Amino acid sequence: MTLFKIGFVTITFLDVIDILLVTWLFVKLFNYFKGTRAGHMLVGLIIIFIAAFLFRAVGMSGMSWIVTQVQTVWVVAFVILFQPELRRLLIYVGRTRFFRTLFRVGTSKTIDAVVEASVTLQGRGWGALIVLQRDTGLKSIKEAGNPLKAEVSAPLLVSIFNPDSPLHDGAVIIQNDVIEAAQCILPLTESDAVDPEMGTRHRAALGITEETDVIAVVISEEKKRISIAMDGVFHLNLDEYELKGMLNKHLFVGSGE
Repeated sequence: MTLFKIGFVTITFLDVIDILLVTWLFVKLFNYFKGTRAGHMLVGLIIIFIAAFLFRAVGMSGMSWIVTQVQTVWVVAFVILFQPELRRLLIYVGRTRFFRTLFRVGTSKTIDAVVEASVTLQGRGWGALIVLQRDTGLKSIKEAGNPLKAEVSAPLLVSIFNPDSPLHDGAVIIQNDVIEAAQCILPLTESDAVDPEMGTRHRAALGITEETDVIAVVISEEKKRISIAMDGVFHLNLDEYELKGMLNKHLFVGSGE
């Protein structure tokens, strides 16, 4: 359906929708990259896209060909130079509410087991560090620990963190209803904002969540409290229902190794 004409250009309803979607996409990208080196390069890329469209519209085939070649090189250069920014963007897109709902954990079995084990460990005064993997791969960390490949269950988690168990030091890593490895060593945070009273487990939990998108559940021996570290931030002193609620809200299937 034709809406109007601008000179020789016919504008249809579908064209208006297309323009609005492209504009929305570029605005979102610009806001995400604003203030970074990638933001300035993105502006240049948008200018090239607009120039290529205008040259094609007025029939300047020579200039259109030149701009198209530059556009191709610019896109490739953008991808090569700004891989970290693009990787963060893809993780951000994957963690939006829509996509997280699509890839939500199929059952609550893992969540129930982690919550039950956490409450039991808290009651016994045993320390623990349980890492729930989402999108970011932890292959090197799992390989450095002791591989288990065991189905998640509360009794197994409790037995692993029994102080008499040879596996109780370090972290347990869970992915997709499977305990992948135990006795894993995690990077410690270097943040000055950490409470000096927090021990190695808490520093390790915060450290791994600063570098990846995992969720780390920490049970403190001294204070007998349950906490969650996520996105480099602690949520302290949770009860059973708060822990289960946060895990239900944020735990989704990851694809990393």
